[in-house]
Amino acid sequence: MHPAIEIIGAVAALITTLGWVPQVAKMARERKAGDISLIATGSIATGVLLWVVYGLLIGSWPLILANGITFLFVVAIVGMKLRFG
Repeated sequence: MHPAIEIIGAVAALITTLGWVPQVAKMARERKAGDISLIATGSIATGVLLWVVYGLLIGSWPLILANGITFLFVVAIVGMKLRFG
């Protein structure tokens, strides 16, 4: 694969993974999760977990790593929703 394509994928993975950090931080700081939809967040967690499985099946470490970290962030949001929400 062309290096430019790999760079685009890496930047996309970084942005979509780190995009969850502000939400996790805000919920942890404010201890509020009333506005978070448990169904939507659970659906996202399921989809991201399936991306991890797909990455494992095709042997793509960038896909596994980015979505594995994203999954942890989304699971943290689900946990805070259940605790604070």
